[in-house]
Amino acid sequence: MLSKKRARKVIEEIIALYPDVPPSLNFTNPFELVVAVALSAQTTDVAVNKVTPALFKRFPTPYEMAVVPPSEIEPYIATLGLYRNKAKFLQKCAQQLVENFNGEVPQTRKELMSLAGVGRKTANVVLSVGFGIPAFAVDTHVSRICKHHKIVKQTATELEIEQRVCDVLPPELWLKAHQAMIYFGREVCHPKNPQCHLYPQLYE
Repeated sequence: MLSKKRARKVIEEIIALYPDVPPSLNFTNPFELVVAVALSAQTTDVAVNKVTPALFKRFPTPYEMAVVPPSEIEPYIATLGLYRNKAKFLQKCAQQLVENFNGEVPQTRKELMSLAGVGRKTANVVLSVGFGIPAFAVDTHVSRICKHHKIVKQTATELEIEQRVCDVLPPELWLKAHQAMIYFGREVCHPKNPQCHLYPQLYE
């Protein structure tokens, strides 16, 4: 495993490759972001971005989504994996937002994780991307990159990866690191045949 100093340099080099990349999911408010991230499990962000315009037009706030059965949400997301389960989670999540938070998305990890379908990764994305609150979300790309480049042990859990990166980097770089790693993971550090060797600065 790399030293803290070396680990920070590797991550900063990845940020330098993708310094100002936008969020990979399309949204215009925190509710839409919660929905989009929840939908992105077991599918691609590209696929999610194809279904959300019609979904958000039909259900612009939690109030519209909370009052329909999941079967009314399903047609809008039927092209996504696990869409029936996701429809149930979305409807329940919308109900909870209305009943417990006056229709507003909460701004703490604990409250976000009380919502149906919202785990730690989703909560961290909503905090950092939606509200600008420092948090570091670990997805499959982040996990793969951190293990491939020995930033963490090969056996590290998602929580251990999150804690390691947050220890290595200052809070103001957490979101930049997350977003850069998503793009780096898609375009360079593939699960099979990674192309990281094309970037020698990662190994200096």
